[in-house]
Amino acid sequence: MSDNYLTIALGKGRLAKKTMKLFEKIGITCTEMENPKTRKLIFVNEEARLKFFLAKVPDVPTYVEYGAADIGVVGLDTILEENRNIFEVLDLGFGKCKMCICGPASAKELLNGKEIIRVATKYPKIAKDYFYNRKSQTVDIIKLNGSIELAPILELSDVICDIVETGTTLRENGLTVLEEVCDLSARVVVNEVSYRMEYDRITDIVSRLKGALED
Repeated sequence: MSDNYLTIALGKGRLAKKTMKLFEKIGITCTEMENPKTRKLIFVNEEARLKFFLAKVPDVPTYVEYGAADIGVVGLDTILEENRNIFEVLDLGFGKCKMCICGPASAKELLNGKEIIRVATKYPKIAKDYFYNRKSQTVDIIKLNGSIELAPILELSDVICDIVETGTTLRENGLTVLEEVCDLSARVVVNEVSYRMEYDRITDIVSRLKGALED
């Protein structure tokens, strides 16, 4: 970038906190971010020539694709759903969970690929790719933003496509994992132009992060 800073976009919440702890392990800190009362939007580490900012998780790949951020840290679920033109360069290994097809146990027989079923999800692109391209099953996808588990309980859908961590919420509501779509975790992504223009600096950061994960 023209001012010789690298800009890093972090998804708000637990992901940002875990990422900054990892950066601390490689000697990169940003004390401005530790002030809970700050109204600042961009945080700077002058010594390392780095800028950090927090964004809503689905927006991180967009900032990276368009070059507003050189580097981003975001979950694989968001990368797959947003489908942006970015490079994925490192699996950070934390935030592990799975994308699954879930529903009442009786719905298992509906996943034979022969029936048209209704699927509720926050991730319509991931659900469509799974059912149409991997299972060759026609589905009616219903986009929801709230508690996806409600959909099969209220018979809005036959099954759901959602992230599963412990499965507790599913069990408490009479639902279960029927099929696993993919494993998920936090990833480092990079803007394509930045990767070429700042290759040495970016690969140095990525290799140091990788080393910290292996310690």
